[in-house]
Amino acid sequence: MKLPELHIGDLTARLPIVQGGMGVGISLSGLAGAVAAAGGVGTISGVQIGFREPDFEKDPVTANLRAIGKELQKARERSPHGIIGFNFMSVMKNYALYVREAVRCGADFIVSGAGLPFSLPELTKGSTVKILPIVSSARACRLIVGKWLRQGRLPDAVVVEGPLAGGHLGFKYQDMVQNTYPALEDCVAEVRAYLDTVESEHHVSIPVIAGGGLAAHEDVCRMLSLGAAGVQLGTRFVATEECDACPAFKQAYLNACEEDIRIIKSPVGLAARAISNPFLQMAEEQGRIPPARCYGCMEACSPAETKYCISSALFDAANDGSGLIFCGAGAAKLHELTTVPLLLAELSG
Repeated sequence: MKLPELHIGDLTARLPIVQGGMGVGISLSGLAGAVAAAGGVGTISGVQIGFREPDFEKDPVTANLRAIGKELQKARERSPHGIIGFNFMSVMKNYALYVREAVRCGADFIVSGAGLPFSLPELTKGSTVKILPIVSSARACRLIVGKWLRQGRLPDAVVVEGPLAGGHLGFKYQDMVQNTYPALEDCVAEVRAYLDTVESEHHVSIPVIAGGGLAAHEDVCRMLSLGAAGVQLGTRFVATEECDACPAFKQAYLNACEEDIRIIKSPVGLAARAISNPFLQMAEEQGRIPPARCYGCMEACSPAETKYCISSALFDAANDGSGLIFCGAGAAKLHELTTVPLLLAELSG
């Protein structure tokens, strides 16, 4: 089937394909700009985005704020008219500061998950920035919509992320390791059914964007047939030349087999999917790797108790592939690099 456009408020993407935000340093201006230029929706990860700035160790907040503007500008140079936004985890420290800076710099949208982003309407008030919560159930969607309505706002779109996604997941650790989680199809159907009632009551359009384990044109068509207006992919974009990850990170995806892909409990307390490697093995054997320093990245993190510093682990992964390598369930199916235009053409059928 010929894929339709994706409409998010007054934004229109030629392809209904959203590149998911991947941090630290995996989806920056290079990947997001390339996706937007090729007709999709590009997402820059705002998680510790300034980790390569020269003053990051001394002042990570200032470095992150500066990098938000720099990465958006570089992405715009690649795609002056494309749709480009940011992903921010709602459990980040200084979340409000970073969201407001992305708004000030002219992001088209903010997508936010890893918790319930209740404050997003207030942080984007008075702007044209589109706001998209990430949910994994109708219950979470209902809570967010209820809270946002009291602020006079509704989501411009909702990302429904299923259990086969990479990185942090919106499902219980026990359900993930015991394979008792719901299918993405069921998550999409229940969120779509709930949003139908919201649309009818408030006379608005709130598209659903489905993500998690999608890899082929057939997957895209299946999600659209269930009522999704678009799809979100992350893992497949890692295996592209334009992805901002280092070569060793990409090679870890290409070398991975099914047994290497594991469910872990991350230091922030959430279930996550990652590739087994010496770092994870060491973390398990030692029980705890005391942080050398605290970067103040997560609200709930206690440096004295955390299993390891998730920021440091993700920095190492981004820089040389030696740290924590998040991935989606389909990473083992990737065996060679492609380009963003070729990947989008393949997904388009």
